[in-house]
Amino acid sequence: MRLDRLFTLAFFLGPALLIVITFFFLPLLLTVYTSFTNMRNWNVDAYLFDIVGLYNYKVLVHFAKYDPMFRNALITTVVFVAVTLVVNVLGGLTLAILTFFLEERISIHYRLLWLLPRMTPVAVYSLLWYYFFHSDAIGTLNRILLLAGVIDKPINWGSYMLPLGTWWILIFVNGLVGVSFGMIVFYSAIRSIPWEYIAAARVDGASNLVIIRRIIVPMIRWHLLFVTVWQMLSLLTTYTHIFLLYEWGVVDRTWGQTWSLLVFNLAFLPVGELRQGLAAAAATVLVVIGAILGLVTLRILGFQRMITRPRGDI
Repeated sequence: MRLDRLFTLAFFLGPALLIVITFFFLPLLLTVYTSFTNMRNWNVDAYLFDIVGLYNYKVLVHFAKYDPMFRNALITTVVFVAVTLVVNVLGGLTLAILTFFLEERISIHYRLLWLLPRMTPVAVYSLLWYYFFHSDAIGTLNRILLLAGVIDKPINWGSYMLPLGTWWILIFVNGLVGVSFGMIVFYSAIRSIPWEYIAAARVDGASNLVIIRRIIVPMIRWHLLFVTVWQMLSLLTTYTHIFLLYEWGVVDRTWGQTWSLLVFNLAFLPVGELRQGLAAAAATVLVVIGAILGLVTLRILGFQRMITRPRGDI
């Protein structure tokens, strides 16, 4: 490789590589190392070099088998990620398509409305749903249903038909944020499609459904792939909204904890002894699972086919 080419690559890729190494690979290596130590209560001097091998991973396996908290966190994570991912991708795609077929002066207001959950601070957004799903009569949902005569006493929605009530709240609250992200990406992708393609399809008598199936969806497959993988990995590691709903008692504590929130609680929640070594092991497992799921998703969605050189001259 020529020196000028190496300089060009270093100039353009160097800053990005530096950021990735500093803020991802180094913390990841530190996390993996900590998972092999007996680190607890943030006592670095006493436990940083106290190597225990695979002990923390063996404890994780034991807890996953016999501790309901760990087992429920696994189940909740699977349900939460799978269902919310479908909501985020399909919901964002649906909103993008619907607003695309509306007049721009009308669709812009709908897009701005759906952006509110993403623009609202996490604490404010979570507090809004805290009062909405509150188990007493002051809860917005309970108040509406009581006034309408649908129910005769307030319902604790977070504990209603466990674990479905808790799962539904977590999926609903996080789904609204994810849908807005998908809508932004998909709408911009659809707008980049040459208008001549859609105009020609209209001339040929194609309906909106045919245009969506034959033109829009095939031409935004890169964006579908990106949003799916990004949202899946994001949902695996998200815990901010879940943490506030969990701490405020909106959701049931038995079923309202995902694996990422479990990692946070083990490392930072001041209840009993903090076990950073065990939390690091759980975080490492989450990273490995995320990497495997990301690669599998790329393979299923045909990433390799999309990056191959096209046949013929273009």
